[in-house]
Amino acid sequence: LAPRAGTCYQQAKQVLHAAVPDQLQGRERETGILRQFLQEHVLGRRPGSLYVSGAPGTGKTACLSRVLLDYKDKLAGSKTVVLNCMALGSPHSVFPALAKHLGLPVATGRERVRSLEKHLTAQGPMVLLVLDELDQLESKGQDVLYTLFEWPQLPSSRLVLVGLANALDLTDRSLARLRAHPAGSPQLLHFPPYTKEQLTHILQQRLGQVAGDPVVDSAALQFCARKVSAVSGDARKALDVCRRAVEVVELEVRGQTLLKPLPGGES
Repeated sequence: LAPRAGTCYQQAKQVLHAAVPDQLQGRERETGILRQFLQEHVLGRRPGSLYVSGAPGTGKTACLSRVLLDYKDKLAGSKTVVLNCMALGSPHSVFPALAKHLGLPVATGRERVRSLEKHLTAQGPMVLLVLDELDQLESKGQDVLYTLFEWPQLPSSRLVLVGLANALDLTDRSLARLRAHPAGSPQLLHFPPYTKEQLTHILQQRLGQVAGDPVVDSAALQFCARKVSAVSGDARKALDVCRRAVEVVELEVRGQTLLKPLPGGES
């Protein structure tokens, strides 16, 4: 990194945060599949399910968030519920959480699943349920996951389910029963780890938003991308490494500025 003056370091740190960008580099195919799925099922009023897998930092949540933002107006006629399963106390907590979002009275025991099923098969707008960190819903006998993935198959169901998880084999391991009903099997979408080239493009695109000369040298970006792609292909990790490098140089520059003699010979 080259020492520079001014607020360029602040800007660089800002653009290197793992926020959802307007365009996701290297995820055009996956974004297209997500758009098509929402188009066919939510807008086309066809219940169904999609299982999205991929290691942390491969862009699953970012891509879906981007598509949901782009489709905000189109989805206005349906009900969208996004739950992060990591924030739930237990796998069964997903049912009262969903009931609350749908404005239903929170029932207990078997009645709460029945009241949700009744609601999701009654007349009304399509319901898009997004479950992030889906692996947290694994339970003894997998009753929670089976219940959720079987809901779109109920007669006159209006549920479209999108589950995101790190595990590639969750459907093979935990939802084997669904494969007995081909119609019940969720559509699968896998996010592979980012390659060195894709990570380099992501970093270049982010830092290209900072005015003036490049804050981070091109060779340094490629070095970072190569190291991260070899270990995990995690874009968040690559952004984090670059942000920390910018912080280190910023502190060095600030230290040098403080040690400069003041004009007029004052100490």
